[in-house]
Amino acid sequence: MKMKGWKELAIGGRIEEAGNAVEYETGSWRTFRPVRDDEKCIHCLQCWISCPDSAIKVKDGKVVDIDLNHCKGCGICAEVCPPKVHAIEMVEEAEFVKKESK
Repeated sequence: MKMKGWKELAIGGRIEEAGNAVEYETGSWRTFRPVRDDEKCIHCLQCWISCPDSAIKVKDGKVVDIDLNHCKGCGICAEVCPPKVHAIEMVEEAEFVKKESK
């Protein structure tokens, strides 16, 4: 898919067609990555409800994964995770880049 130049974009970055967000992988924008601890997660689904990018993957009523291709790293999922649970931690993306380059 060829990226549009700034002159070809809609004014204000407006999305003119509904339901096309899945076509745009925005995970490369992240500076922080959500890391979920499966042992701590109580599957309350607050992260799924609150995620503006629909990046929280749920199957059979349980959180199973985070779609890092679409997650922008906003941290809302970590904020809404119950404080006593704290199953999602935001970690600097640079930490993963360092590990992957080794």
